[in-house]
Amino acid sequence: MRAFAVAAPGPIDSHPLEAIDREVPEPAEGELRVRVSACGVCRTDLHLAEGDLAPRRPLVVPGHEVVGVVDAIGEGVSGSHSPGDRVGVAWLASTCRRCRFCLSGRENLCLQPTFTGWDRDGGYAEYVTARADFVYGLPDGFDDVAAAPLLCAGIIGYRALQRAELPPSGVLGIYGFGASAHLAAQIAIAEGARVHVLTRAKAARELALELGAASAGGVYDMPPEPLDAAILFAPVGDLVPVGLKALQRGGTLAVAGIHLTDVPPLNYAEHLFEERNLRSVTANTRADGRELLDKAARYGLKVTTTTYPLERASAALRDLAADRVNGAAVLVNGSA
Repeated sequence: MRAFAVAAPGPIDSHPLEAIDREVPEPAEGELRVRVSACGVCRTDLHLAEGDLAPRRPLVVPGHEVVGVVDAIGEGVSGSHSPGDRVGVAWLASTCRRCRFCLSGRENLCLQPTFTGWDRDGGYAEYVTARADFVYGLPDGFDDVAAAPLLCAGIIGYRALQRAELPPSGVLGIYGFGASAHLAAQIAIAEGARVHVLTRAKAARELALELGAASAGGVYDMPPEPLDAAILFAPVGDLVPVGLKALQRGGTLAVAGIHLTDVPPLNYAEHLFEERNLRSVTANTRADGRELLDKAARYGLKVTTTTYPLERASAALRDLAADRVNGAAVLVNGSA
């Protein structure tokens, strides 16, 4: 099968992805094999290719927003999935189920997790295998391309929204407006929030207004009113004090990325006093995924995508790095 693997992590212009040929993988016990039709391109893939996240094994295949059809089932899989089912494979690939975090319903903090496209090969390929109990059924109303970004951008955006603790009918600030942000914004608006978007790309500001944002300004601008909550999607540590300063008393800034550049010194009185909160977001639980997919269908989320054939995976990452992607980039497997 065709696949694209991280050969030598480095700047995206140095071509860290390499086209490879591999045998079609066989599903192990408890696993499914999925023939990939589409795979979202996440900023985490870019961090992996450039070495901000060290690959966990040589020639790992990125991609963790995978949509396809089950075409083989390993031993021990019962009931929930059958050949021909349309499914999604997401970032969280497995957990230990034994640590105190798993046992308390916080599997996103598992001490021994594995991740799709980091520990095990992901969807920049024609086939992928996945644990059956970590695979999602997909809602009707989203074609394969539109469904792919829901599986990480959507799920992580939804968890970030939860972590931000936006009060009912509250005011939300969103810093950066890519794949995750444009989905989280729609959920917040559907649930009664007023949303202010702060981002550097003109096209992203225009998209934010089209989707119902109350305002859209530059990423270092102050929003037009104090924020009850904010989410930082841009992986830029310099924006942490900017977001904290924009918060109302008691407000929370949730940082949604797996990678963030260094945060500058904070001034306690200016950035944290009056019970302002700073929180990170780490992975997701499967419950988060199920809730997001349900809300995506219920609210009719509009998923804005830019598609690339699988062979142009490197180009998709370059465009993502240069902010040339409006919404979410998605690789399409033409042979599926």
